[in-house]
Amino acid sequence: MKLVVAITGASGSLYAQRLLQILHDDSGPGGGVSGPHEVHVVLSAHAREVAEAETGKLAIPDGFPIHGDASMQVPFVSGSARFDAMVIIPCSMGTIGRIAHGYSDSAIVRAADVFLKEKRKLILVPRETPWNLIQARNVVTVLEAGADVIPAIPSFYHRPQTVLDVVDTVVARVLDHLGIEHALTKRWMEEPSKD
Repeated sequence: MKLVVAITGASGSLYAQRLLQILHDDSGPGGGVSGPHEVHVVLSAHAREVAEAETGKLAIPDGFPIHGDASMQVPFVSGSARFDAMVIIPCSMGTIGRIAHGYSDSAIVRAADVFLKEKRKLILVPRETPWNLIQARNVVTVLEAGADVIPAIPSFYHRPQTVLDVVDTVVARVLDHLGIEHALTKRWMEEPSKD
């Protein structure tokens, strides 16, 4: 799968780092993703700063090209470039607002605009809470335009024991919407594996 993973300056960089790790580890521990993936990473101006405040360092696997948000000289901002999906994780509410109103002032927002117009998979993972009315209306607008919105709201029915277990409940939903097989979490009412 050919993917763009964008990381904004919203809180929740651990979600992005875990998604990138799973996409990089074809059959590594904690997931087992099927097949190789070409992943381009694009960072907003504040992505590294927030990640460093939250985790000490923004960890991006080797082999994933990293792009800045200020240049349009990247392959995924044109409809003629063939990409399968884009995930913005975490996605700031300001980014959702710019996407909702077609204000393509950066590589991230321009790419999101392209994915919507080309009817390609666009997944937005906002973490901010609570929402004001403007933010709620922007979320409705991007949903109506064809984006998938997966708020970073973890589940607890599988009794997570670590922060990573909690993070995996959100990352698992993103992988589900990408159509990528994984074994990050136990599914609801699923029998335990007898391997």
